[in-house]
Amino acid sequence: MKDINEIMPKIKGMRWGAVTNTSPTIAKFNEINRILPHDGKWHTIFEEPELVHIDGIAVRRKLADSMT
Repeated sequence: MKDINEIMPKIKGMRWGAVTNTSPTIAKFNEINRILPHDGKWHTIFEEPELVHIDGIAVRRKLADSMT
């Protein structure tokens, strides 16, 4: 299987790219912009109700108000 960075097109001046299973919103875009490194690479993001898989790494969702 090929790496996503071999398949997806490179865009001049691109900070990062993301292939997601949900449609992006401005809030989601800002969140991803904060999380992903600005390395000019494409990343895969698969969202589930309690987990988010970023490049195959599972991250648990935790709301800020529940972290007490």
